[in-house]
Formats: sequence, C-alpha cells, structure tokens
Amino acid sequence: MDDLKQLFRDNYLQYASYVILDRAIPELIDGLKPVQRRILWTLFKMDDGKLHKVANVAGQTMALHPHGDAAIIDALVNLANKGFLLDRQGNYGNPHTGDPSAAARYIETRLSGLAKETLFNPTLTTFANSYDSRNQEPIALPAKIPLLLMQGSEGIAVGMATKIFPHNFKELLEAEIAHLNGESFTLYPDFPAGGTMDVSEYDAGQGKVKLRARIEIVDDKTLLIKEICHGTTTESLIRSVDDAAKKGRIKIDSISDYTAENVAVEIKLPRGQYAANVVDTLYAFTDCEVTLHAQLLAIKDHMPWEGRVEEVLKQHVELLQGYLKGELEIEKERLLEKIFEKTLEQIFIENRLYKMIEKIASYDQIFKTIDDGLKPFHSKLSRKPTKEDLERLVRIPIRRISLFDINKNQEEIHECEKLLTKVEKNLENIKKYTITYLQGLLTKYGDLFPRRTKLKEIRELDIKEIAKRKVRVGYDESSGFLGMKVSAETMIECTNYDKLLLMYGDGSYQIISIPEKQYIHTQQKPPVWIGVADKTSVFNVIYREQKSQFPYAKRFIIKQFIHEKLYHFLDEDQKLEFLSSREEPKVQIHFKPKARQKVKKVELDMGDVAVKGVSAKGIRIANKELKRVKNIQGAEE
Repeated sequence: MDDLKQLFRDNYLQYASYVILDRAIPELIDGLKPVQRRILWTLFKMDDGKLHKVANVAGQTMALHPHGDAAIIDALVNLANKGFLLDRQGNYGNPHTGDPSAAARYIETRLSGLAKETLFNPTLTTFANSYDSRNQEPIALPAKIPLLLMQGSEGIAVGMATKIFPHNFKELLEAEIAHLNGESFTLYPDFPAGGTMDVSEYDAGQGKVKLRARIEIVDDKTLLIKEICHGTTTESLIRSVDDAAKKGRIKIDSISDYTAENVAVEIKLPRGQYAANVVDTLYAFTDCEVTLHAQLLAIKDHMPWEGRVEEVLKQHVELLQGYLKGELEIEKERLLEKIFEKTLEQIFIENRLYKMIEKIASYDQIFKTIDDGLKPFHSKLSRKPTKEDLERLVRIPIRRISLFDINKNQEEIHECEKLLTKVEKNLENIKKYTITYLQGLLTKYGDLFPRRTKLKEIRELDIKEIAKRKVRVGYDESSGFLGMKVSAETMIECTNYDKLLLMYGDGSYQIISIPEKQYIHTQQKPPVWIGVADKTSVFNVIYREQKSQFPYAKRFIIKQFIHEKLYHFLDEDQKLEFLSSREEPKVQIHFKPKARQKVKKVELDMGDVAVKGVSAKGIRIANKELKRVKNIQGAEE
C-alpha cells in the first residue's frame, strides 16, 4: 500500500509539473506557451514569404509538440486572431460572435513582418531536444517585444492559473522608452473587443477591471451595441439579455445580431420603454458590464512566478538590451572578419605572394611558403592567419586575381570600418541604441495597433434602485384606458419591471406588461381590481353559488402565470360579491329574510380563512341564501 501511495505521489507531481511548465503557463522571457513557441518556430523554418496551409503547419509542428493536431490548430487560430504575429487568409472564425474557424485545410497563414523582425535570431537562441530527441526546439525565443503583456495569456494548470490581460503595443514600447530614460510609467489593459474600462482597481495586473460594452442610442426605441466586453461574445451577450428579460429585469421587444467584421447588436424596446432609461439597466443586469480579475503568473527560471506589470516590463527591457548587445557583438565579429579577409586577400594579391607557390608541388610546403610570405604583413592584420585562411587564399581562381581591383577593395574595407565604428559606438551606449530601436518599431508598426478600449471611471450602479425605478400608471374608468400616458384620478404606483394584475367581476384575471396606453374593458365590463402582480398579495374573496345562493369565502395568492393569458379564480356558476387585497379584512354577511330565520347576519374575519390555491373551492359560510356583503374593516377604498 505504501508503494502504491508513493507511485501516485510521484506520478502526480510529475504530471502537475508538466502541466505547469510545459502546457498552461507562459514563459516570462518570451511570453509564449510551448505550443505557441513551437508553432512560431515551425513557421520560421518554413518561411518562404508565401502562405502555408494551417493543416501543413500543424503537421510540421507535431514533430516538436507531443499532442494531437487539434490542440495545435486551436492554438494557431487563437494566436492568429490576436492580430500581432501571424498573417491570415481564409475564415478564422469570428471572436466577436464565437463562430469557429474553417477546417485547417482551408485556411492559410505565415509569420507577420513584426514577428519576423522581432522574434527570431538562431545565434542568440538556446535549443533543447524535442520530446523524441529527433529535433531541436528553442527553449525561449529572443523576443524584442513584450509579448507576455502585449498578447496577454490565460491558462489553468494544476493548483494554479494565470490570466494576463492584453496591453496596447504602442503604449508598451513607449513605457519601455520611459523606463530607459529613467521616467515613471503606468500601463493599463487594452482589449481587442474595445468597450469602456475602469482601471481604478487594476493594481498593476493583480487586481480587477470593470468593463462596459459601448451602447449607442439610435432613437427612443432602439439601442445598438457596437463594442462588447472582453471574454464575451454577441451570442453570450444576447443570452444574458434574454435571461434578464425572462426574469423581468428588463423589457425588450426584439434583439437582433447583425455582427460581421464589427459588432452590431440591435435591441428594440416595447411600448412604455425608452432607450435612455434602459442603458443603465443593461449594464446592471446583463453582460454589457463585466468585472474581470487579473492574475499575472508566468514561468521564471523554471518556476512559477507571480509579479506585477511594471516588473514584467522592466525585466523585458533588460532582456531586450541583452539581445541587442548580442546582435551588435555578432555584427562586430562579422565586420572584423570581413575586414580581415579583404585585407588578407589584398596583401596576397597586391604583393604577388601567389607567384611564390607556382612551382611548389608539396601541399604542406605551399602553406608554409604563404605563411612565411605573410609574416611581414601581420601588423596590418587584426589577427594571425590560420590554416583555414591560407586554404581560402589558395582557392582564389586566377581569373579573379587578374581582375582584382585594389581601389574597390579598399573602398569596401573602408565601408566596413565605418560600420564597425558605428557598431562599437552603439555597444558603448546600448541604452541609447535600445531607445532608437524601440522608436523605429513605433514608427513602423505603432499606427497599426491603436488603443481600442477607452479608459473611463465607471460609477457604481445601484441595482436595487434601478430595479425599483418608479413609474405612474393611470386608469380612466370612464374611457377604459390604462397606461403610463393616461391621465386620471386613479394612479397606480409601480416599478419599471412590474407587471399589472387585472381582476374582473366575472371571476377572471389577467397579467399584462405596463402599457403606454391600452383599452382594458372586456365585454364593456371594467376590472374590479387593478394592481401590481407581486406574487405575494393575498386576495380575500366572497362569492355565492348561483344554484344554492349560499355564500363562500376563499383566500389565495397568484404566484404563477403566463403573460396576457386569461385565468379564472371563480367557476362559471359562481358570482363575485366581495374582493379585497387588504390584510385580513372583516365583513358582515347579510342573509335573505325567511320565515322562522333567527340569524339575519354574521361577521366574518377573513384572517380565519386558510390561504389556498387560486383554483381551490372556498369554504361555505352558512347554509343560507346570501343577500349582500358589507365591509366592516379593511376593504378596498
């Protein structure tokens, strides 16, 4: 048993470590998850300037990625839709609506210009064996842009998760320049879906942000949602609006999705609802407003690391300076070697050293002769010639020697020396060179990535206050009209989300939405009770049976109903005599006089009658014919 526990413990730890380090959490150095890095590296090796089928890219990437092609394709589509590193052709789905992409065999991709310029340098890249040791893959790409903050990242590992919000490309590079200049900077997220954002609680990537969709009022009855919140789609947004409508929190006539390249969700409002009054309601009860919590977690030195946005940016600036310095040193070595080769070649040809070996038969003696002939010129060379250098001199064709142009060679050496001086100057002031490099990227690519999410303080909405927004509904008994646009002596106070209950003298009732103006007299009969359908009011009813004329009492609550459907609380052979929604009213029941009838009336406290279902039969008050019902206390005015 102990061996089994140890086996599970060891395997679980290996699994957890693998998921954290090799799947779900991005690397701090280049901001990429392993599958993203493998896709980009594969595209770099395949790059010929042309577009590649995504199915082909996925197949090539499988040589590095120990999982199925579905995971690779999903990661590639997600990476392409971020809009920074990959050029796309074909249907990559619609992040706004949630529509999926076309099959991998129908869509194409390649590295973007930004990716090719800023992500790759095999000389500066450290490689490791792939999962099957047949190939080499980069441990991290020498990314010269802060991809971790630029693209953002989400992932759930074992016991931990990361949620890094995307930030604006231009603002990130400007912040790096500010840091290099010793100035302070502040960074806030920028979501591709746009919208409005309150960053007061962002806390440098460890807090939260509040997002709102951009809603445009077209007219009094029409709203148009033009930008949605990050993490939502038009489909989920419409679903949240429908749910709010079903719960009675908002009233809509219709909602339509016209989204294509840009978001366009149109909401039509019913009578009695006005666009200016509904906007706050949408923010309060639907996905038009969401709160997103950030969790900046990345892999640093093969361990999970939790930090802040400023720390990530500053570390990238240090890495960037290291990459640029490494490239300058490589360029310096290349220029020095080029100057050496051209100088050596000129010495060899200009001083006719090739004449010294024309009659020598021994291969070793040729090298010794050339080496001895070059010794007087060592002071003109940056280093001592090696055997490989001498072999290169021996392989110079006679035609090239005869056409050798000393002046042109001198000009080329001079150009190389000028470049070398510039490189050495940049090495001496790497900070200034880094700033110039970043400014060049800003000039070239900055306008391609404008800020989409607007920063604005979002006031806290009082949901209870929105839900209880008061409206006054008038009822004109003489004309039979009811609604918010009806002026009458009888006014009903209710909220924006209430429904109205109409109870008629024939024992029927109906629930309707608050109208602007609606005729409610059925068969020329006015309702005997109008009020809010609150599902809590207790109705006290006294009725008589037509056959026996005996009085009955019942109490009920109307809890369930279908909008505008006609229901009955009395049967056809029952006649309503008394109706009240007051708390436990008291009434006098008067009976028809008859011979030898001693009791002419009784008092009834309706509080003594049990509350039952609306369709339940009432309790008989007496075996006497009812004459009339008189209110003593608590009836409707």
